[in-house]
Amino acid sequence: MGDPRPVDGVDQCEPGACEESSLITTDSFEEFSHEINSLPAEPECVNQQPLESGTDGAAIPDDKIIDDDRGSEADSSSITKLPDGLPSDQAPDGAMSKSSSFSSARSREFDASTTSLAETNEATGSGSVPPGAEAETGDYLHDVEFLNRKRHVFILSTAGKPIYSMHGNEDKLATLFGVMQALVSFIQSGNDTIKSIHAAGVKFVFLVKSPLILVAVSRTSHSVQQIQLQLTDVYNQILSTLTLSQMIKTFERRKNFDLRRLLAGSERLIDHLLVSDKCDHKLVSNNPFSFMTHSVRILPLVPSVRETVVSAIQSNCAKIKNLVFAVLIANNKLIALVRMKKYFIHPADLRLIFNLIECSESFKSAESWTPLCLPKFDSSGFLHAHVSYLAEDCQACLLLLSIERDVFYTLSEAKRKITEKLRRSNCLEAINDAINNKGIKLLNIGIPEIRHFLYKSKSNAQLLCSELTVPYSSSEQFKRLEGMYFRLHHKIHNSGRPVKLIYQMKEKEVMLAWVTQAYELFVTFEPTVEKNEVISLVNKLLKWIKKEENSLFILSAPTF
Repeated sequence: MGDPRPVDGVDQCEPGACEESSLITTDSFEEFSHEINSLPAEPECVNQQPLESGTDGAAIPDDKIIDDDRGSEADSSSITKLPDGLPSDQAPDGAMSKSSSFSSARSREFDASTTSLAETNEATGSGSVPPGAEAETGDYLHDVEFLNRKRHVFILSTAGKPIYSMHGNEDKLATLFGVMQALVSFIQSGNDTIKSIHAAGVKFVFLVKSPLILVAVSRTSHSVQQIQLQLTDVYNQILSTLTLSQMIKTFERRKNFDLRRLLAGSERLIDHLLVSDKCDHKLVSNNPFSFMTHSVRILPLVPSVRETVVSAIQSNCAKIKNLVFAVLIANNKLIALVRMKKYFIHPADLRLIFNLIECSESFKSAESWTPLCLPKFDSSGFLHAHVSYLAEDCQACLLLLSIERDVFYTLSEAKRKITEKLRRSNCLEAINDAINNKGIKLLNIGIPEIRHFLYKSKSNAQLLCSELTVPYSSSEQFKRLEGMYFRLHHKIHNSGRPVKLIYQMKEKEVMLAWVTQAYELFVTFEPTVEKNEVISLVNKLLKWIKKEENSLFILSAPTF
């Protein structure tokens, strides 16, 4: 397949690009590697897709991958890389991604102690405990329903004190928490850091952020790095409630302190951030692609309406001292962002803001004044947020974030004036119409051969998604689409062999991932689309995005 770079001048366009952004746009994977520089960039024991050859066995250029797995939902083969010193007959069970100081015997010991979590649905066989048995035994590690969850997240202190479990009561998992703490301590005693363990098709992923240890157990298609990034989001969610300095001081005074006392009531924020199995399809569809691409979704608006919104915020907030950010959001999408000069906000911090608003129904009934730490902005202190919806007849939420504690009434008055101006200019109705719009309809664009796409503009960290339609409108099929996108994203950003283009022919669809200096594009096509058609369809999509970019993206960086 040739490079699908447009040949009619479109190659020079960068849809959604802007000279200055209000968002910090540092490449998330570079930033992640810098933050966790003690860890290897990729696991040494991980199942990877075959990247070395194409469908006909010919070599593929370093920046392209062509993969054909029609006839099989799973990829046709895999390559398993084993850590040094681990016999092949023991892999991948008990294999560790950083195990130079971890013996095979110790690996088998861990495998035995955690075998319940590593077993798949076959655990319902001989000797298993039926659902609900944990209520009698008090031990989740013998509860089939608990064990069969596809994902678990556990948080504990470095002293081994339970803090959080994604499913169930952490007090009934004392044995498991003890094993996790012992593993981390054992590896640290050898001046090493544990990253992941792979056993019986399950990934155990660790993120050590002293004084906390975060562990994920996953049977999903997410890579180790993607899971660690999600654990980082969870860690940031905790900091948004406590601040890093407060948490460190607390544990310095008492190493065995029960952090749940300070986090009481905020567990729902962590639950929602993780998008647990209990979340409905609406919530699931709002979150994962922004997380995957480390970007922010924008609510499409007529440019004049967005300009009026920004103008209303600027004119009523410019003279308020120490107001850092004004953020207007709806349905997990950004409508407008105005900032103090020289200050920027990180997409990870915006995700925490979206998560807070989505989880808190109380904000809809009254104006609120709440402390909020944005860890990427300043992990050591709180901003004070005035939070309120614009009006009863407009469910867009406005956050005014200041470093001052005593300006609630000042910000309340500013919000009232902003709403009045937007009502007079009919912007509230325009925002409501945009909120009720389900998304970009590919049929209306004239490219029905494309089922779904994701487009990220790198220069402003903004994401564009098309509407979810058949066959991906059901929860089960959406999860399948999500998994395919995450696998493509991991392949194209694999630090061991980064590529620019992946073309993948699957049984039920054709997939394309294309990364340039300006954007990332992930497209799902009808299964009948041929390679030569992909080029023209992608060009047509990029032309449309460029034509509509003023409505689809925020192309300016307004300040107070």
